[in-house]
Amino acid sequence: MDTLTHLIGGDAVTGERTLDVLNPATAQAVRRLPLADAAIVQRAIETARDALPAWRAMPPAKRAQVMYRFKTLLERDAQEICALISEEHGKVLDDAMGELKRGIENVEYACGVPELLKGEYSHNAGPSIDTWSNHQPLGIVAGITPFNFPAMVPLWMFPMALACGNAFILKPSEQSPSAANKMAHLLHEAGLPAGLFSVVHGDREAVEALIAAPEVKAMSFVGSTPVARSLYEGGTRQGKRIQALGGAKNHAVVLPDADLDNAASTLIGAAFGSAGERCMAISVAVCVGDETADALIERLAPQARAMSIGPGTEPGHDMGALINASQRDKVAGYIEAGASAGAQLIVDGRTHPLVESSPGFFMGATLFDRVTPDMSIYRDEIFGPVLCVVRVASFEDAIALINDHQYGNGTCLFTRDGEAGRRFADQIEVGMVGINVPLPVPVAFHSFGGWKDSLFGDLHAYGPDAVRFYTRRKSVSQRWPERSAQEAAQFSFPS
Repeated sequence: MDTLTHLIGGDAVTGERTLDVLNPATAQAVRRLPLADAAIVQRAIETARDALPAWRAMPPAKRAQVMYRFKTLLERDAQEICALISEEHGKVLDDAMGELKRGIENVEYACGVPELLKGEYSHNAGPSIDTWSNHQPLGIVAGITPFNFPAMVPLWMFPMALACGNAFILKPSEQSPSAANKMAHLLHEAGLPAGLFSVVHGDREAVEALIAAPEVKAMSFVGSTPVARSLYEGGTRQGKRIQALGGAKNHAVVLPDADLDNAASTLIGAAFGSAGERCMAISVAVCVGDETADALIERLAPQARAMSIGPGTEPGHDMGALINASQRDKVAGYIEAGASAGAQLIVDGRTHPLVESSPGFFMGATLFDRVTPDMSIYRDEIFGPVLCVVRVASFEDAIALINDHQYGNGTCLFTRDGEAGRRFADQIEVGMVGINVPLPVPVAFHSFGGWKDSLFGDLHAYGPDAVRFYTRRKSVSQRWPERSAQEAAQFSFPS
């Protein structure tokens, strides 16, 4: 069994505490992972501090060249990276490749950093006074990333942070760590100077050390809402800039005029792709009218039953395993709770043959009908392959239902009515909206983020907001008086 290491300043660093990394499809350990203590975190900080001045002073165009080379290397080794993702997370290879490609888009965006860092200039803002502003790096920043997107979410963070002139410490999920190490090696191959990017594996102890360290100026996090809230509160108390993305309960509204065949097919992918372990997964279908709901269920049920489920590393499957036994049991518990609460269980994922016959953490696609807002399967983020159908009487009721939920990450509407689409986009209290687009994840040159309990902090992930998050603005006013001029004392900006 392979043993991973921390990667600090280009050096492999081990530790006394270790953890086994499991393949969810087999429940077998595939790697042993060291867990960092505060001393290892501090070593990464000190290494970054030493490397930072030269990188900060480097022209942005030269920093961008590193990102260009890094992008090429990610594409070269894409198959290897996807195999690591599938082995440790459980998602199918096609899904892993889709994840990586969306991450590469963010590297491409970071390659444009010379343009993005351009400031503003005013000539003669006052008499012979010129004023300009620029974006300056924060210094040492950190990212804490989740198990479900071991490549894409880190690629949301560190390419732009590095391109802006910062040093970056990545603490990936201890359940799917290998993609982070692979990307660190590719950054080194791309020419990133040693010390500017470190991978520190660990658990709560490593996270708390990053929060406590005064040298770490900003932290970006993706995970559950309770942890996001706690990290945001703890980090801001330390004076850090915090961006913390939390949980979700994403709704799809289906109007009577929608193309139901298309809606059903796309909802299957949006609900059950990656075994539902996505913060953008559609877990609730809100049908306006009983006829719409009946027709949608008629189309969803056979597709849910027909899904091919198996090890993600084997080509041809639609859905792989859940991340661990605890998550599988949690999903099974929610299915039982939904049935007990009175929801109509149309397709029961617990009956899939792999649930009992495989040592892995499998759960079949599950479909509920007649779910009500008081049920736990509606309120809570299940993070598994469970799709709930809720019936409402009107379009207005659908909007009110979504706006009343604690989460506001993503949502979508299926309709042929342009006016309804416009109203929905305008009135819905959700950060990311799709109109006939089931997974409205913004492209790299926009920014990703929800509302309400789905995001803590003022700035969204990647895109233009990433430049704002990883830099701070400095304004300079300059004047060169004439040598012969004798000026009197001034008590305001000259005009």
